[in-house]
Amino acid sequence: MAVVKPFKGITPKKALASKVASLPYDVMNREEAKEMAGDNPYSFLHIARSEIDLPEVENPYDQIVYETARKNLDRFIAEGTLETEAQPIYYIYRQIMNGRVQTGLVGCTSIDDYMNDVIKKHEFTRPAKEIDRIKNFDHCDANTEPIFLTYRKNDEINLIVNDWIKFHMPTYNFISEDDITHILWKLDDLSLVSRISEIFDGIDYLYIADGHHRSASSVKVGLMRREQYPDYDGTEEFNFFMSVIFPDEDLFIMDYNRVVKDLNGHTQDDYMKLVSEKFDIEKVEQAEPFKPMTRATFGMFIDNAWYKLTAHKGVYDENDPVDRLDVSILQKNLLDPILGIEDPRTNERIDFVGGIRGLKALEKRVSNGFAVAFSMYPTTMDDLIDIANAGEVMPPKSTWFEPKLRSGLFVHRLF
Repeated sequence: MAVVKPFKGITPKKALASKVASLPYDVMNREEAKEMAGDNPYSFLHIARSEIDLPEVENPYDQIVYETARKNLDRFIAEGTLETEAQPIYYIYRQIMNGRVQTGLVGCTSIDDYMNDVIKKHEFTRPAKEIDRIKNFDHCDANTEPIFLTYRKNDEINLIVNDWIKFHMPTYNFISEDDITHILWKLDDLSLVSRISEIFDGIDYLYIADGHHRSASSVKVGLMRREQYPDYDGTEEFNFFMSVIFPDEDLFIMDYNRVVKDLNGHTQDDYMKLVSEKFDIEKVEQAEPFKPMTRATFGMFIDNAWYKLTAHKGVYDENDPVDRLDVSILQKNLLDPILGIEDPRTNERIDFVGGIRGLKALEKRVSNGFAVAFSMYPTTMDDLIDIANAGEVMPPKSTWFEPKLRSGLFVHRLF
C-alpha cells in the first residue's frame, strides 16, 4: 500500500509566485537557463540551475555549483521570497493547457515504497544523469523539484479535491510565459489531510509518469542520510521525497517523434524496398504533415513528401505490452535493422522531437539536413501502467508529458 504524507512546504510569497516558478531543470541547457532567468532575481533557476550565477566552470558538477544552489536557497528563505509552512499539509496543484485540466496533490512519498516497487517505474535510469540532482538535493538538504506520479483514479480523493477547490480561494493563480495556467491551493484542514493519507494507504501502487532520474536521486540522498544518522526511526523527512500525484484520467501523453540523419548507406529506392518488407507504404496526398491516429501506423517524411506506414501483421506481439508499443515496432522493424540505430540512447545519428513542437518541426529538421523523420502515435496511460505492472521498461523516449510541472512552487526540506 502507498505511503503518502503531508509536509511543511517551502513556497513562494504570493506576490512573487509567477516570478519564482520556472521550468524544470532538465528541459534546458546552461545558456537557455541563463536566458530564461534573465534579470529576474527571483527565478528558481538560481537554485535548480545555479551555474547560471557563476562564470563558466570547466566541470558542470563542480562543488561550487551546488554550494551556490544552497546559498541561493538560504537567501530566498531569509529574504522572504520563500516562506515555510507552519504545519504539514497537502497542496492542490492545477495546470490548464489549451483548455485541458490536470489536478494533482502535492505531498511526500516513501523511499521504501520506491525500493519495494510500490512506486513503479517504466524506464531505466543512467547513474551519470543522477549525479547532478543527487548533489543538488544533498547540498540543499531538500528536494528542490518534485517527482511527477500518477495512480488509478480514486473517487473519494477526487471528491475531496473538487470540494476544496469549489469552496476555497487559491493561493496562486497565474499564467506562465508558455501560456499555461498554474493554480495552487493549500489544503490545510487536518481531518482531510489525515483522510487523504488513509485513502492512499489503501491504494496498491503509484507510478512514475515523469522524473525517473529525479526520483532515483531523491532515494539515494535519503539512503545517504540513513547512513549519516543510523539511529533513524523512519519518520524523518529524509525518508520521503516530494511528489505531485495526479489521477491517471487527467494526464495526457503526447507523441515523441524521431528524426535520423542518414539512410545508413542505402539509396532511397533500396531503403523504401527494405521498409516495404515490414510496412505497407502509402504516399499521403495532403498539404499538412501526417499525424497517425491509430496504433501501428507511422508518418514518414522523406524527400519532401509524407508517407503513411502501416506495420504488417505478425511483426509484433499484440499480447506483449512492450512489443506492441509503436516506439518498439518502429525500433525493432526499421530503426535498428534498416537504419542501424541499435541503441537510440547512445546513437548520435538519431534525435527526438517532442510533440509539443508540432509536426512541422519534423519537416524543418529534414530540410536542415536530416534524411528522414517519423511521426508517432502516442503511448497511452494504460500502456505505461501495464508495462510498469509487468515489471518491464519502455524503450527510451516513449513518453512526452505536457504540461511540465513548474519548479519553485514547493520545496521539501530533508530535516
